[in-house]
Amino acid sequence: MIKILLMKFSVLISIILFLFSSKSVAQSSKMVYKTDSYWQQQANYEMEIDVDVNTYQFKGTQTISYTNNSPDVLNKVFYHLYFNAFQPGSEMDIRSQNIPDPSRRIIENIGTREDPIYESRIAKLKPNEIGYIKVISLLQNEEKLNYTVEGTVLEVQLSQPIQPGEQVKFHMVFNGQVPVQIRRSGRNNKEGVALSMSQWYPKLAEYDDEGWHAYPYIGREFYGVWGNYDVKITIDKDYVIGGTGYLQNPNEIGHGYAQKTISTQGDKLTWHFIAPEVHDFSWAADPDYNHDTLKVENGPMLHFFYKNTMTPEQIENWKQMQPKTAKLMTYFSDVIGTYPYKQYSIIQGGDGGMEYAMCTFMKGEKKLESMFRTTLSHEMAHIWFQFLLASNEAKHEWMDEGFATYIEYKSMDKFYNENKLNPWEKSYKRYIELANSGLEQAQTNYADKYKLNKTYSTASYHKGCVFLAQLGYVIGEQNLNKTIKKYFSDFAFKHPKPLDIIRTAEKISDLELDWYLVDFTQTTNTIDYAVKNIEKKTVTLERIGEMPMPLDLTVTYKDGTTEDFNIPLRQMRGEKLSSATLLKDWAWAYPTYRFETSKKIQSVQIDSSGLMADVNSENNFLSTKK
Repeated sequence: MIKILLMKFSVLISIILFLFSSKSVAQSSKMVYKTDSYWQQQANYEMEIDVDVNTYQFKGTQTISYTNNSPDVLNKVFYHLYFNAFQPGSEMDIRSQNIPDPSRRIIENIGTREDPIYESRIAKLKPNEIGYIKVISLLQNEEKLNYTVEGTVLEVQLSQPIQPGEQVKFHMVFNGQVPVQIRRSGRNNKEGVALSMSQWYPKLAEYDDEGWHAYPYIGREFYGVWGNYDVKITIDKDYVIGGTGYLQNPNEIGHGYAQKTISTQGDKLTWHFIAPEVHDFSWAADPDYNHDTLKVENGPMLHFFYKNTMTPEQIENWKQMQPKTAKLMTYFSDVIGTYPYKQYSIIQGGDGGMEYAMCTFMKGEKKLESMFRTTLSHEMAHIWFQFLLASNEAKHEWMDEGFATYIEYKSMDKFYNENKLNPWEKSYKRYIELANSGLEQAQTNYADKYKLNKTYSTASYHKGCVFLAQLGYVIGEQNLNKTIKKYFSDFAFKHPKPLDIIRTAEKISDLELDWYLVDFTQTTNTIDYAVKNIEKKTVTLERIGEMPMPLDLTVTYKDGTTEDFNIPLRQMRGEKLSSATLLKDWAWAYPTYRFETSKKIQSVQIDSSGLMADVNSENNFLSTKK
C-alpha cells in the first residue's frame, strides 16, 4: 500500500513539476503561435516506445495534437520517416554515389587517394542493419486515414480537412529499426555508443506561409514544428539515457539523475521525459555511460554522458571540459540571449558534432582542445542559431551554420584571449577561395542541391559567417551586437527568415540594407575595390566587382601620420558611427570615386581590418615613391 502511495505521489509531483517548468519556460520565451501579423503551427506529441536492445528494433505509439494556426484549409499532411534513408537505393544512398565529392561518412574509398574507388556504406546494409519506420495504423480523430510511403516521407490524405484555427488529433502505431551508425543517428557508432537516437520517430512536416516543407532526407538538416513533447522510453534497466527534456521519474530511474528510492520490477525501466516548447526530441543510450552534472550559475543544469570504457586520459578530458562548458553557456547567453530551458546535455554519440533540442551529440575520444574548441563551441552555438531561432535549415542553411560559426569564432577569440582584429579570418579565406574558383552557387540554393559538398560547406558555414561579420563592417560592430540580441529577442521560438535578420539590422542602425541581403546571399556577385591612382593629394578608387560596399580607408601621409576615412554607400541612406573622417557617399552606378586629402599622400589602404570580403586584396593598397 505504501509503495502504491509513493508511486502516486511521484506521479503527482511529476505533473506539478511539468506545469511549473512549462510555465517558467513559456514566460521566459514568450512563445507565440499566432498574432495578427504572424502565425506558426503547433504539434504536441505524446509518444511511448519499447526498445529491444538485442535486435535494435522498437515499437511505438504516437498521438499528435495538431493546431492549424494558418489561414488555410489543409487537405493533407506529411510526416518525415528519416530512418528510411538508411536503406539500399534510398535517395541518400543514390545521391551520395553520384555527387563528385561524397561524404566520407556515407561513402568509403576502397581505392587510393590518387585513384579513388567509392563504395556506399548504405548500399551494403543487410536487412537487419538498415533503418526503417513502418506505420502500422494512422487515425485522425479516431477515423482511419489512407497514406502512402514515398522514401522518407509519409503522404497522408485527410478524412476531413483541417480548418483554420482547428485542432485535430493524429494517433499512430509504428515500428522502427535503428540503422547501423552512418549519418547522425544509429547504433554502435565508431566509439561504441549503443544508441544515438535522432530523427527516430515519425515527425510531422512543417507548414508555414510558404506552404508545406516535406523534404526528403538526403543528407542535410531539418525544419520542424514547435510544440510540447511527452515521451516514455522503455529500455533495459542497465542503459543510461541522456537527451531532450526533463526526466519526470528520477527516483525510479537513478542513473545519476537522483537517488533511486522507488524500486521497479522486471528487466526494463520506463523513462518519462517532458520537453516544453521544442521542435524535436532526441536521445542517446548506452549501458556504459558515466553521468555527471554541473549547475551553471544563474543558468541550467548541465548533464554530461560519456563512456566509462574510454582511457583515463579521455575521461579526464570530459571532466576538464565541464567547467569550460558552463562558461561557454554563460557567454552565449550574455551575447545572444538567455538560454531558456532548465537543462542542457552534452552526450557522446552520433558521428561527429550535431545539435538537437536541449542537447548535443559529439565524439568523445578526441583531445580536449579539439572537443571544446572545434566541436562543442560550434554545436552549443546552434542552441541559439537554429534551435531557438528556428530557421529552415533545408532552405536557409547559411543562417544556422554561418551564424553559429560566427559566434563560435567570436567566443574562442574571447576564451583564448587572442584579440584578433578579424576572428573570422578563416571563414573569409574559405569564402574568397570559393568566390574565385568559379564553383560558387548562390546561398538561395537548397542545402541538398549544391553541386559539390565542399561548395555547400563553404557557402553555409563560411560565407554565412562572413555575412554576419561583414554586416558589422557595414553598420558598425556595436550595432551588430545590438542586432544579434534584438534578433534573438524578437524571433526566438519562431521561424525567422533572411529578411528578418536584415530588417532587425535596419531598425537598429537606421540604414537601408536590402541591397546587402540581395547581393551577398541571392547572387554570386563579388566585392573587388582597387586604389587606382594617387596624385599628390588626390586619391582615385575603382569598383571592379559587381557588389557595391561602403569603404573604410587608411591614408598614410608623407610626414608619417595617418588618417582614416569612411565612404558611405549611397544606397545605405546614411552611414555607420565611426571616428573616421566622413567623405561624401559613393553611388554604386559610378565605377570610380575621387577625393582630396589635406596633405601629400604616401600610401592608401582599403579596409585594413580585413572585414570586407574583397576577393582581390592585391589591389587594395597603393604607395607612391618616397
